[in-house]
Amino acid sequence: DTPVESLPPGVLHPRRVLKGVVAGVRDYGNRMGIPTVNGALAVDPRYLANPLVFCGTVGVLPRGKATKRVEPGDRIIALGGRTGRDGIHGATFSSIDLNSESEEVAGGAVQIGNAITEKMITDVILQARDQDLFHAITDCGAGGFSSAIGEMGARLGAEVDLEKAPLKYEGLSYTEIWISEAQERMVLAVPPEKWPALKALCDREGVEATDLGQFIDSGRLTLRYKGRVVCDLSMEFLHEGRPKVVRQARFTPPPERPAAVPERGNFTKDLLKVLRTWDVASKEWIIRQYDHEVQARTVLKPLVGVCDDGPGDAAVVLPVRGSMRGLAVACGLNPRYGERDPYAMAACVIDEAIRNCVAVGADPDRIALLDNFCWGNPERPETLGTLVLAAKGCHDAAKAYGTPFISGKDSLYNEFTHAGKSLAIPPTLLISAIGQVPDVRRCVTMDLKEPGNTILIVGQTKAELGGSSWMLVRGSDGGRVPRADGERGRALFRALHRAIAAGLVRSCHDLSEGGLAVALAEMAFAGGLGVRASLRDVPRAEDAAQDAVLLFSESPTRFLLEVRPEHLAEVTRLLQEAAPVGRLGEVVDEARVVVEGLQATAVIEASLADLKAAWQRPLST
Repeated sequence: DTPVESLPPGVLHPRRVLKGVVAGVRDYGNRMGIPTVNGALAVDPRYLANPLVFCGTVGVLPRGKATKRVEPGDRIIALGGRTGRDGIHGATFSSIDLNSESEEVAGGAVQIGNAITEKMITDVILQARDQDLFHAITDCGAGGFSSAIGEMGARLGAEVDLEKAPLKYEGLSYTEIWISEAQERMVLAVPPEKWPALKALCDREGVEATDLGQFIDSGRLTLRYKGRVVCDLSMEFLHEGRPKVVRQARFTPPPERPAAVPERGNFTKDLLKVLRTWDVASKEWIIRQYDHEVQARTVLKPLVGVCDDGPGDAAVVLPVRGSMRGLAVACGLNPRYGERDPYAMAACVIDEAIRNCVAVGADPDRIALLDNFCWGNPERPETLGTLVLAAKGCHDAAKAYGTPFISGKDSLYNEFTHAGKSLAIPPTLLISAIGQVPDVRRCVTMDLKEPGNTILIVGQTKAELGGSSWMLVRGSDGGRVPRADGERGRALFRALHRAIAAGLVRSCHDLSEGGLAVALAEMAFAGGLGVRASLRDVPRAEDAAQDAVLLFSESPTRFLLEVRPEHLAEVTRLLQEAAPVGRLGEVVDEARVVVEGLQATAVIEASLADLKAAWQRPLST
C-alpha cells in the first residue's frame, strides 16, 4: 500500500522486497532439505530503506563433538564453493549508512548463494565429522577467510598461501581473495595425516577441497601470494591491539501520555482492524511457500487447527528418531516498544519467546535464547542509549527467567540518508528460543477443541497499551509500555508446564499482539468453534477496570487455556500457586465469538467467518 512515487531514490518497493526475501528463503531452505518451521513479520514505515531479514537454524550435534581446538601443524583446508568478488565488504556494507547511490557502489557486497553446493558441503562435513577427520571448523561468513582463519589461528598462528584458493574467475587480487564473503565456503583444521582421507571423501562427493597452508605455533599471521609475503602481523595485535571504543550513551524517556480509553462501547470493529494489521494478520501466504515437512520430524507445524490455518505459538520437531523428546522453536519481536522503553522491550520479547515455547509443552527450565540486535547509528548518544538499555534488559531478564543466551548477532548503522534527512530503523530486537519438550505426545496447540470446555485466563492484566496494536489502529501513541516480571513469569511457566505435562490442558495460547481479544478470536476460528465469554472475572490491576484495556492490553506472561470441566479444579489449583486465574468463558458449538464487558453488555460480537476473513485478507491479496 506504499505509493511508488513516495519512495526515496534507490529504494525498492516493500512489496518487491517482501516477495524477493520470501522467494530467497524458499529457494535456499527447500533445496537444502531443512524444514522452515517458525518465523515472524513486523512492518514499520521506518524499515522502508533498511528492510531487515533474520534467518536462524537449530542443529543437533552428537555428544562429545561440540568442542574444537586447532593444533600446531593442522592443515588449513578450504572446502566448498569458489572465491569470487561477490560479498566483498558484505559485513561492512551491512553496517554503514545507506543512500541513493548505495546500490551502484556496493552491489558486489551481496553474496550469490548456491543451495545445491551447500547441501553437498553439508553431507561431506557430516561424514568427515563422524570419521574424526578434522579438529575444528568455521564458516566463511563476515570477513571471509580473514575472519575464519584469523579466528581459528588466534591462539597459535597461521601461514596461508592465497594463490591456492580456488577462484570463480581470474583477476582477483590477494586482498579480494582474503576478504571475499562468497557463500558456501568452510575452513577446516585438519591433521596432516588425515588430509588424504578428507580429500578422497570430497572427491567422491564432488566437493572441492584445497590446502591453503597450516596453523603454526608462531603467534603470527603470515599471508603469501605467489611466493611474496603480503601480510605479517602479530595475532595478539590483530585480536587485542585495537583500544576499546568508548562512546557516550544517554536515554531520555519520551513523555508518557495517558492512553485515551473509552469508558464503554462495542469494540468489534476495533478487533477487526487489529486482525487486519500486518503484524497480527495471517502469514499463511509466506508459510505455504516453505517446506516445513521435509525430514518428516515436524510434530507441531507453523499452522494448526481444524483447517491447518491457525497461528501456532511455536513449532516442535523431533531431533532424534526413536525418541519422544522434542524441541520447541519460537521467537519474540515487538519493535514498537523499543523507542518508548528499550529495557522493557527486551524483557517483553524474551517473555514472549519463552511463553510461546511453554504454550506448546516445553520445559521452562530447559530453554535457551538467541538475540539479534538491529539498531541505528551508535555514534549518536541517544541511539546508543537505547542499545545499552536493551542489552541490560536482556541480561536481567535472562537471569530472572533462568534462560541462558547461547548465541547472538548484531547489525548497526541501519540508516538511510536522502535530501539531508536520515531515516533510521526503530530499535529492533529479535529473541529466538529453543526448548526441550519432554514428551511430544503431551504437546498442545492453540485451537479450541471441544464444546462445553472452560476457557481460563491466566496472569494479571494491567493498563499497558503503549506500543500496542490497538493503539496503532487508533492512531495514538499514548499509554504505558508493558513490563515483564521474570521471577513471577518463571513461576507461572513452571506451573503451566506441570499442567500441560499432566495432560490437563486441551489448548493453550499466549496473549501478545492485540491482547486478549485477538488471542480469543484466533483460538476460535482456528478450532472452528465459538466462544461465550465475560470480562468480569479477568484478573486485573486497579488501573485496568475498563473493557478496552482488558480486551487489548498487551501485558506479558498471560495465557488462555481450554480445560475440560473435570480438570478445572486441578488446573486452577496448580496455576493459582503462581499467578491469578480467571474463568473467562466457555467453548460453544456455534460460529460466533461473544464477549460481555464489565457492565454485562456485549463488547465483542462477531462471526468466525468475519474474524477469520479480516485476519487472512492482508497477505492473501
